[in-house]
Amino acid sequence: MAMVAAERTLMFQEAASAGDAVERQFGGTGNVMADILRSVTADPPTMVVTCARGSSDHAATFAKYAFERQLGWVTASAAPSVSSIYQAPLKLGRSLFVAISQSGKSPDLLEAVQLASRQGARTLALVNAPDTPLSKIADWTLPLCAGPENSVAATKSYIASLAAIARIVASIERNDPGIAPDLARLPELLRAAWKLDWSPMAAALKDSRGLFVLGRGPGLAIAQEAALKFKETCGIHAEAFSAAEVRHGPMALAATGLPMLIFRQDDESASGVDDLIKELLAIGAKLIVAGPGGGDAIGLPLVDVPASLQPMLQIQSFYAAINGLAVLRGHDPDRPPLLRKVTETV
Repeated sequence: MAMVAAERTLMFQEAASAGDAVERQFGGTGNVMADILRSVTADPPTMVVTCARGSSDHAATFAKYAFERQLGWVTASAAPSVSSIYQAPLKLGRSLFVAISQSGKSPDLLEAVQLASRQGARTLALVNAPDTPLSKIADWTLPLCAGPENSVAATKSYIASLAAIARIVASIERNDPGIAPDLARLPELLRAAWKLDWSPMAAALKDSRGLFVLGRGPGLAIAQEAALKFKETCGIHAEAFSAAEVRHGPMALAATGLPMLIFRQDDESASGVDDLIKELLAIGAKLIVAGPGGGDAIGLPLVDVPASLQPMLQIQSFYAAINGLAVLRGHDPDRPPLLRKVTETV
């Protein structure tokens, strides 16, 4: 069977439209945003609990860093099976329970939201598909507005989830404008990121069987997402690690020629990541760096934006490259074998 050209896959077309999705979201969800903000500013949550699976769970990692770093709200991830299988009586009173889902149909996620409501939590659903079972049971539903996503691999819905989280945080940071002015430009910035040439990543990994994907802070969220995409679209075994954890084990594999893709942001983590890059290059590691690589590392171009927006733009550029890599390796990125769109674990 002949493979479709890279630019004609559903994954390519859907990921390319992420800027349009975010533009729709920013322009059409003002009322629900206002309701959410009135509630959480008048009565701030004692903690935030996220619940999600797959790419949506990687968005929850981004939420953890955003809520904790910028708002001081302690944020934890709830395993869906704690509610659906183990029926554990979590003490969630006065918390904000955030469920993130592309489909809004996963049975265990629905059960987790219902249990959280019974325990006194305020519940917020970030969901792409309108009029879903999840949107009907949450206190608030913030539509991601990504539109139909027919490729099994989530792309624009993931970026729309990150944008929704960033928007919530930026709206609450009233005493500090923070990223709000730049966030308003996110749709056009995503379009610019899509046009960047990350093909050197695809060329370097054409014959690879495995790699590590590293990130620090909010960059860990996109490292997790990138590792999943390597596995499901390219058949490459990839593991995501915090750049802070590499020296505690994976470092030993760096000198064997196992590639490493590093997502770097210009925030407080940058100096530590730069030190790690130097150490890895010194032992002969094969590195691909989102940003200036230095030495023998392959550097990938970035859009010049504040650090807090960089992860969203980096994963957008990555999606174009991973789609191309999948096709280069003879895979169909739209229909990964043995995978389904909706996770129906119970």
